Amino acid sequence: MRVAVVGLGWAGRSIWIPRLDEHPRFTVAAAVDPDAGARASVAAARSTGGGRDDPSGPRLLADPGLLTARDVDLAVVAVPNHLHSRVAARLLTAGVPVFLEKPVCLNAVEADELAQAERAGGAVLLAGSAARCRADVRALYDLARACGTIRHVDLSWVRARGVPDAGGWFTDSRRAGGGALLDLGWHLLDTAAPLLGTASFDEVVGTVSADFVRAGTGAATWRRAGDLDPDPGPHPDPDPHPDTDSGADLASAVRRVDVEDTARGFLITQNGVSVSLRASWASHEAWDSTVIRVEGSAGTATLACTFGFSPNRRGGPVLTYTRDGDTVRVPVPPEAVGTEYRRQLDEIPGLLADPDSPGRAVAEARRAVDAVERFYGSAHSRTALPAGPGPRSRRT
Repeated sequence: MRVAVVGLGWAGRSIWIPRLDEHPRFTVAAAVDPDAGARASVAAARSTGGGRDDPSGPRLLADPGLLTARDVDLAVVAVPNHLHSRVAARLLTAGVPVFLEKPVCLNAVEADELAQAERAGGAVLLAGSAARCRADVRALYDLARACGTIRHVDLSWVRARGVPDAGGWFTDSRRAGGGALLDLGWHLLDTAAPLLGTASFDEVVGTVSADFVRAGTGAATWRRAGDLDPDPGPHPDPDPHPDTDSGADLASAVRRVDVEDTARGFLITQNGVSVSLRASWASHEAWDSTVIRVEGSAGTATLACTFGFSPNRRGGPVLTYTRDGDTVRVPVPPEAVGTEYRRQLDEIPGLLADPDSPGRAVAEARRAVDAVERFYGSAHSRTALPAGPGPRSRRT
């Protein structure tokens, strides 16, 4: 499959291009970013042996609008959050299937636009869902069957230090749409979806805080300095970004730090399952930790691990099952950090051919973004923290 990688920031260059290059089912046919330096870095990496198949390398493009279904079979979109739906919708309308990194959209209006684009172009939208592809998470799903009727799910992803690119687009609410909730929290909600089914949330209450980002502490030290987006410089326009904005930080954007580093909330589904959620980019803990606990009528399954690429992890994943006071450790297949991203690529050809795929990603995104919007609404009714539900929201 001929793939275009749209967005050549850290995710595009460090996650997707290397894995596409090493995968036998894919060829990187195009690399797209408006930033000439980002395109040059991709060209330089491939000239030193980083690529394969085509000695001339991929087409280097500044605008995703130049891609057509005649040129590529799939576009992997890894641009800043506020451009996810905009860029994906353009490609889908042009008939190019899209694999879109999370968050799929920032509000319900964008979800509608993606659904319309998918229908108009007859192309499939697939959504990034890395955590579901982890071996330990899949083992948790299997173990959850022994828990009986699910009553409650605890979701927690807490980093010791992990604020991404403070001063870049991740901490600018107009481009990121939010902070740790939209970043880590989306992964947690996505991981819980197979456990909760299709039920939406009836009640959502949450709080957010920004102690670490406001103090300028807790930066993600595991991202190399060379992977950071460049200083964008000032710009007076509150929405200056054209459709061609992409993974490298925007040369005309304002440097802002106005999102939350921690979100804590409680949600209840339509069928009465409760969910507690905590997402933290930084904390006072010594180690990064992800915990998913499934409490059911017949037992409790708990997975303690570390999502993501941070090396600040303690040991491997631990999966346990508890019933009537007895706790048993369940074996989990070992795997290297980041294997889940390769596993997503393994599944893409089948998903593109699946007649049930169209509309599925948008339906799941609607449930997630509705929970996120309501979470932020609840939090902002209690605090003045400026971390809004999205820079492109058109709700009135």
